[in-house]
Amino acid sequence: ACIESFHSIIKRELVYLEKFKTREQAIQRIFEYIEVWYNRERVHSSIGYLTPVECERIYFQVSRAKAS
Repeated sequence: ACIESFHSIIKRELVYLEKFKTREQAIQRIFEYIEVWYNRERVHSSIGYLTPVECERIYFQVSRAKAS
């Protein structure tokens, strides 16, 4: 169910909102959406409405604190 949700989000937030002139342009925009926006800046409900970058930062802070 996770991948279906992911595909639904990409369609709703990108694919249905843009007209791509070429297949290559679509591939490039989808790559940028995933790598730049979705994986770094978009908040995710599954991780407490944090961005993945924020979640990773908190994870490593907690890990370092536990190791000390």
